[in-house]
Amino acid sequence: MTMQYFNRPLEGKVAIVVGGSGGIGRETCRMLADAGATVAVGYRSDMQRAEEVVNGLAGDGHFAAPVSIENTATIESFRDKVIESLGRSDILVNSAGVTEQVAHSDLDGLSDEIIDRIFINNWRGVFATIRAFAPALKASGDGLIVNVSSIAAFTGIGSNIAYCGAKAGIDIMTNSLGRALAPTVRVMAVSPGAVDTQFVPGRGNEFAEKVAATTPLKRITSAADVAEAIVACATHLKFSTGSRIVVDGGRHL
Repeated sequence: MTMQYFNRPLEGKVAIVVGGSGGIGRETCRMLADAGATVAVGYRSDMQRAEEVVNGLAGDGHFAAPVSIENTATIESFRDKVIESLGRSDILVNSAGVTEQVAHSDLDGLSDEIIDRIFINNWRGVFATIRAFAPALKASGDGLIVNVSSIAAFTGIGSNIAYCGAKAGIDIMTNSLGRALAPTVRVMAVSPGAVDTQFVPGRGNEFAEKVAATTPLKRITSAADVAEAIVACATHLKFSTGSRIVVDGGRHL
């Protein structure tokens, strides 16, 4: 069961979803469009999959464009395309990122190259995207940024130690920007547990079943669970900023 809207609370709003063709991003795009927003889908490389997302959205005016968050020039080009095409920016969702499985005890396995790639994609790229869109979000007068974080940020349990550190940085960034961008822009973080997508290479059904069995609500987090929380930040949690919404079925307990 997902959100059902009897009106369109985001009618007239422009929502940008970076990482919009991934599992969480795809569901977020769908729910934002269902709520009335016009959606810009940012994708890294798979144009066909991004176009499929756009074609499946309710309403019209949606489009997809490439953006590589490790490359600030492409972020700025993507920003320019959004403003040129849609004229404004009201909601920015940062759901792009990368990781890979490295045991926390395998210190040598967490190489400098892996660390740099994870921090560039999961922290610097998010900040650079916010920096690029901040003027348009401020001009909206009612801007919203939602950063997809992780319970790894505060449990220290995740695909690798660098990923935990980068997501902890996202939470602190959310706090800092919640102050710095107020009152015209709100900044929120949504923190899933292990999500039923292919985000972490090598995790299969056995991993999902194990996680479900050890989670109080007895199932793994779905992409739709996370997307509902993201959209709720825009439609319901209108007096919240600098806050973290945990969506993990109690896995962190």
